[in-house]
Amino acid sequence: MNDATRVATVRKWVSDRLSAEVQCSLYRWARAKDVQHIAVMPDVHLAGDVCIGTVMATRHLIYPAAVGSDIGCGILAIKLNESADRLSGSREAAKLLSALYESVPQNRHRHALDDSRFDDLSDGRGGDSLSHESLEKRVLREGRFQLGTLGRGNHFLEFQSDKQDQLWLMIHSGSRAMGQAITKHHLSRASSGSRAALDLRMQVGRNYWNDMEWARRYAQANRLAMMQLTLDMLMSRFGIMADHSSIIHTDHNHVRRESHFGEMLCVHRKGAQQLEEDELGLVPGSMGTPSYVVAGRADITAMSSCSHGAGRQLSRSEAKRKISTDSLADSMSCVWFDHRKRNALREEAPDAYKDIRRVMRDQRALVRVVAIHQPLLSFKGMK
Repeated sequence: MNDATRVATVRKWVSDRLSAEVQCSLYRWARAKDVQHIAVMPDVHLAGDVCIGTVMATRHLIYPAAVGSDIGCGILAIKLNESADRLSGSREAAKLLSALYESVPQNRHRHALDDSRFDDLSDGRGGDSLSHESLEKRVLREGRFQLGTLGRGNHFLEFQSDKQDQLWLMIHSGSRAMGQAITKHHLSRASSGSRAALDLRMQVGRNYWNDMEWARRYAQANRLAMMQLTLDMLMSRFGIMADHSSIIHTDHNHVRRESHFGEMLCVHRKGAQQLEEDELGLVPGSMGTPSYVVAGRADITAMSSCSHGAGRQLSRSEAKRKISTDSLADSMSCVWFDHRKRNALREEAPDAYKDIRRVMRDQRALVRVVAIHQPLLSFKGMK
């Protein structure tokens, strides 16, 4: 069978019936050039050319759409040396929310963070870290001012409690404007059409790979910077410290060279995380539902992947039409949040997301549950 007629293997870990739009997207990509295998995670949902919750393997072609524009987006969690009872009262919760607004910017800092924070973003080979002068200028113009910022949409900073009533901090964010700039820059150099591809055997593909890895490091540094800003605030204002040995940190928008099915493949993950056997990861629910600490089972048919969260069941526009501010407040009755943003937060309401418990049941073969964390306070960047 030649490459023009071959169809990639598609394996699914989904108990819900997939929408026609999602099925159509998977059908198209199973027939895309050089696509060998596709694994569909239980949080799969429509998002642009490639569904979120899709794992896709090729031999040498790179599809930026199968990574997404928020390259390196991921989740971090750390245990705090404080009881969850600390957030049992509205007065303390209001103080913490106010302090978060002052400490963790949503869009950009007034002044760039210390340049030393960029040292780890180097590719280790000397010279410019990014492949093009325009991207280096973007770092100076935006990257340095957005490092340590949350962003908007489904990105969040959340305080949670475990079964021992211990307080945890969880952060979900990505590469901010830099990931978008890198994706746009390389798509303009890719082969034409909605399934734009870059060949890793050519310089154009290697340039994307280099910049994608830079964006992953930037996204990781972004979450760590926010963590430190938050921990500094918690210590100075509330006397709360963290257990740094407890950090769990993974990303879910990337492409990696990995060995699967007896060959080296370029494994694209968009809204899916890679976990080796017993490696810890995080699967958050929604604003009002539990998050899970998981350990990988390294299922070979899923290319050692699992979901990155609950996954949307309503688009943002549908959520705004169908979910009222009252229903949002009802579903968040046990979670502190900024009620002044109730209208904007409707698109992020728990009812806009799939049932996280069902998602976890669907991926029993992919991960085992280590701990379940309940949300206590949710801080989101919304307009």
